[in-house]
Amino acid sequence: MRRFLPHPLLTLTLIILWLLLVNQLSAGHLVLGALLGWLIPFATSGFWPEAIRIRHPLTLLHYLVIFLYDIVRGSFHVAYLILLGPARLRPAFVQVPVALKTELAISLLANTISLTPGTVSVLLSEDKRTLIVHTLDTDDAEAVVADIKQRYEAPLKKIFEEGVE
Repeated sequence: MRRFLPHPLLTLTLIILWLLLVNQLSAGHLVLGALLGWLIPFATSGFWPEAIRIRHPLTLLHYLVIFLYDIVRGSFHVAYLILLGPARLRPAFVQVPVALKTELAISLLANTISLTPGTVSVLLSEDKRTLIVHTLDTDDAEAVVADIKQRYEAPLKKIFEEGVE
């Protein structure tokens, strides 16, 4: 079964995304979404470096809610900063120590930061222990690091790495 359907969760996600993109629920779009949802993971399964195992699905759901909330909140905050003008911005580069071990979790952390308005992941050190993050407006770099570690890194560790050494 694993050979025929290598990533069932990704398949389901792609089907749902397809239906949301076409904004229409019909038999044809459901079949096309299912075909794409199966074909994309099947065709790319050789490129996946490791098997994905979600250890805490409820934590993943909570993480997604926090992430979506942060996107909305960040969008309003960035809009507010734009209205204030560039003279009031306090940009900074912040070094975030990374405790995650798996490439997937590290990648998701960096992407989460970049997708959240007002922050962007700039560089991951070669040893994958430090992530450089640019923030659009902060006067407390330590608070930014603590926020990233608490809101994003800790749940990712629990979701993908708990019990893994």
